[in-house]
Amino acid sequence: MANTLVAWGEVLRAFQQIWGYGDFRPPQDAIVKALLDRRDVLVVLPTGGGKSVCFQLPALLQSGLTLVVSPLVALMENQVQELQAKALPAATLHSQLSPPQRHRTLRSLERGDLRLLYVSPETLLSPPVWERLCQPQLQLNGLILDEAHCLVQWGETFRPAYRRLGAVRKALLDCRPPGSTLPIAAFTATADPTAQKILKDVLQLQRPQVVRLNPHRPNLDLRVKAVVSARQRQGALRRYLQQQSDQAGLVYVRTRRDSEALAQQLADCYRVAPYHAGLSSRDRRQIEADWMADRLQFVVCTSAFGMGISKANTRWVVHYQAPCTITEYVQEVGRAGRDGQAAEALTLVSEPTGWLEPGDRQRAKFFEAQTQALQQKARRLVSQIPASGDVRDIGQRFEHGAISLSWLHSVGQLEWLSPFHYRLTPGAAGRMRSQDTASQQMHHFLHSRQCRWQGLLERFGFRPEAQRLGTCGHCDNCRRSSHRRVDGSHSKV
Repeated sequence: MANTLVAWGEVLRAFQQIWGYGDFRPPQDAIVKALLDRRDVLVVLPTGGGKSVCFQLPALLQSGLTLVVSPLVALMENQVQELQAKALPAATLHSQLSPPQRHRTLRSLERGDLRLLYVSPETLLSPPVWERLCQPQLQLNGLILDEAHCLVQWGETFRPAYRRLGAVRKALLDCRPPGSTLPIAAFTATADPTAQKILKDVLQLQRPQVVRLNPHRPNLDLRVKAVVSARQRQGALRRYLQQQSDQAGLVYVRTRRDSEALAQQLADCYRVAPYHAGLSSRDRRQIEADWMADRLQFVVCTSAFGMGISKANTRWVVHYQAPCTITEYVQEVGRAGRDGQAAEALTLVSEPTGWLEPGDRQRAKFFEAQTQALQQKARRLVSQIPASGDVRDIGQRFEHGAISLSWLHSVGQLEWLSPFHYRLTPGAAGRMRSQDTASQQMHHFLHSRQCRWQGLLERFGFRPEAQRLGTCGHCDNCRRSSHRRVDGSHSKV
């Protein structure tokens, strides 16, 4: 087993030596202590809350390897580059590495030279990596799930490997001496009570210590503006950009095509580039670097941009098209104002009926239709596959086979015996889906007259804090309400 007794003075000295800070910001210290005590942890901290240091420091202080499961290549590379710049033993494995780079990292893994290894769920479960992780002599220190909300958002659609992570701990411990432990920690900026339960269940967390901070950012002003045509949406964006006097920001869209088209339209007046998952790794890194260095004022991006990229002086975020979920919204507006200075987030939406400008409604229906089609395939698959088997076989024999198994797992009709082997549980009652879909919740938030921060706090399980907040004073609904009260008082005079 890994050594677990690390004096707190040693922890603080390492924090000072490596990162230059004399002490932690609460609740960082509680998280570090829990990981050093080898406890399971679920951490929900707002963007910019210093989550990564909470698992990097314990990993560096202990012998053995800590696995960090991360959703995006850009996120992995950014964190590993920062650690390597400090001469710390960290590496990443992903499909975009050259064969020599991959071979060097695998050799470092075999020799036990690494303290942190960043991988995607798919890479973790790939034969070259999994076979090495199952070697009994390899000392494993912990399994970290970074940006854990991705398991909830993507696990049933295009990233089904996420749903198999709950079987990883037992499989790895079965290869190791009796008494070995492998704590699991999930880190995210956004997880409402439902998402927290899914994370605990899927990852099979054992009496986890839950550490949460509410997402309220008093320096971040939230606004929603309704538009009645595609042309008015474009005009509203251009007028907003004219007010930003070269300050750094981000424009979020929903699709790659919109990213390319809108960036091209704006390139005549602004230093701008499109950003989406369809670009090459080299192009994405260059755009990130150009934005960080202010060679670009803003990026027109999909949700592929942002995780792990922190530009403290980002003054504004525009959602040219509304996100599909409140989780995405909080993630993306949280890119602004990380330096604590005033920042704002503007969301452009179709007017509530969607008749005059149906773009938002059409996009929501498109994404819902895609999900429903996958679910129908999963239901049909039940009668075609063996009661138990190997996900790799099913993935080869059936289109969207792995995704279908993932969805069956999410509704309680399948269990993972290992990260690769499943068993159907047809007798289990399928879990009922909430009638209030994610898109309906997002629509309600955007068109509600409630204080927007109060609504977000309630949605993420912070009802007492929402009640104490009352009206925040820094959202459009609160300002509108204040103006109505002022106008009413004047009319009585």
